[in-house]
Formats: sequence, C-alpha cells, structure tokens
Amino acid sequence: MMNLSVVIPVYNSEKSLPELIQRLNTVLPQIAEQYEILMVNDGSIDGSWKCIQRYSQEYPWIRGINLMRNYGQHNALLCGIRAAKYPITVTMDDDLQHLPEAIAQLLEKIREGFQVVYGRPVKEQHNLWRDLASQVTKIALQNAMGAETARNVSAFRAFHTQIREAFSQYQGSYPSIDVLLTWGANRFTSVPVQFQSRRYGNSQYTFAKLVRHAINMITGFSIVPLQLASLIGFSFTLFGLGVLAYVIGRYILQGGSVPGFPFLASIIAIFSGAQLFALGIIGEYLARMHFRLMERPTYTIQEVTDTKEHISDES
Repeated sequence: MMNLSVVIPVYNSEKSLPELIQRLNTVLPQIAEQYEILMVNDGSIDGSWKCIQRYSQEYPWIRGINLMRNYGQHNALLCGIRAAKYPITVTMDDDLQHLPEAIAQLLEKIREGFQVVYGRPVKEQHNLWRDLASQVTKIALQNAMGAETARNVSAFRAFHTQIREAFSQYQGSYPSIDVLLTWGANRFTSVPVQFQSRRYGNSQYTFAKLVRHAINMITGFSIVPLQLASLIGFSFTLFGLGVLAYVIGRYILQGGSVPGFPFLASIIAIFSGAQLFALGIIGEYLARMHFRLMERPTYTIQEVTDTKEHISDES
C-alpha cells in the first residue's frame, strides 16, 4: 500500500466536512499504510476552521492550515502540496463532488508508472455557460501545459509529491497547479470517475471567474498572446502595404487618388484597433511583471493545527 497525503482546500464547507472526513476515515485505511489529510482553510467566513480544529483533535491524521485571507483554490492547493510529507499526493474538493472511494482508481494508474493522474468526470454536471467556460479554460490550459491531457484535467488528481521540487521557488500571485506539474512531470493520464452533484451551497467558479482564470493562465505561463499580437501586427503591415500599392496603382493607372472619407476612416479604425489590442496584451504581461516585482505572497499562513503522524493498525 502507498503512503498518501490528501490535500483539500476548504472554503465555506462547514456542512460538508463531517461527511467528507467520515468517508475518508473509512477509505484511507484500506488503500494506504500511512496517510494524512491536509485541510487548507482559504479564508472561510463560516465555521470551517473551527470544524477543522475540532476534527484534527479527534483524528491524529488530520492537519489544518489556516490562511490569512481568501487567496484562491490554486493558492491554497500550493500551500497544502508544499506541506505534504508522504510520497503520493492526492488533491480533491471539499464539497463531496469528488468521491473518496475513487482515490483507489487514481492510485492504480500511479502504480502503472504515470506521474500525474486526473479523475475526469464521466458526465459534466454544470449548466451550459459553466461548461462553456470550463472548455475555454481547458483550451487555455492545454496551450499552457503543452499536453493533450489538459482537456481532461480536474481538481481530483494524484501525483508523486517529489514533483513539487520543480516549482519549489515559484512565487507568482496566480498559480496554476496543473501547469506547475508540467514543470516536473511528463507522464500524464486520466481515468473516468463518477462525480456527485454539489449538495451544499453554490460553486465559486462562475463563468466570469473561469474566463479570468483562463486569461491568467495564458498570460502567466505562455507567450502565445504575444505571438498572436506579433502575428496581427505583421498581418496588418501586409494589409497596409497592399492598400498603399492599391493607392499608388490607382494613381498611376487612373491619374487620381482614392476618394472617400469612409475608406480612410475604416483603415484608421482597423489599424488603431489592432494597435490597442497589441498594447492590451503587452499590458497584461507588464502587470504580471509588476506583481512579481512587488513580491506579493502566493499565500500567508496564519495558524496551523498540531502535526501528528498516523500509521494504520494493519502496519
């Protein structure tokens, strides 16, 4: 059996944590000799942290980390991943959509030699706009990761903890765990698993937040937007040369210039739009550099529970 660290970012999940912990308490002894659960409270405004503290006293294999404020799911995950102490790390959500019973399916692929394994949902359970935003995000992620598996990623994943050494020095404000994993791994796969419907509350990932996350991934981990701006600039340069050739040719052949203010206004508008688009992309990259120079922390830990080790009775 493998030794596992299960990392769970927690945000306003006071109602779902008791069942999640009880189910993990049943599953983990069957699949791991040594294990721990790292619950990272990401600025919850309900009683989630008190719940984590209570269960960490009851179960020695639960470790709680309380962040200073809400930093975001990937920031909280990065915090938990860096604190993990066992060779295999599993990440999952706190809302019971990811089944603890399905962890064994991920571990089977790890045993086959894969470095990172994703549990992809058998069927998406979100509305049309949410599914559309998820696809946009996955396309952006595929570009940033450079791997076909990006289309099958989810927050339910298992990987070798040692991979974190590849991004141990990362200090950006907008981390993407899936992109960071590509810095130290190249053998990815996914397995279909059943996801449950969310029982409590609403998802924090709205359409706008998913699109914003996609933009952050593209500008934070890829130079494609800059290449696109260069391509647009080059294309409009060719277009401008074509217009110039047309104007000169008309003057030579017909002895007159191209009449009409609308023609001139259209050309100016097109070129102005292309320039502003390119400047906007450059501005996004400059903003990322600005935040890096500010040395804004990825997360800040406020409090941790006592750390204890658990070894199952079967060992």
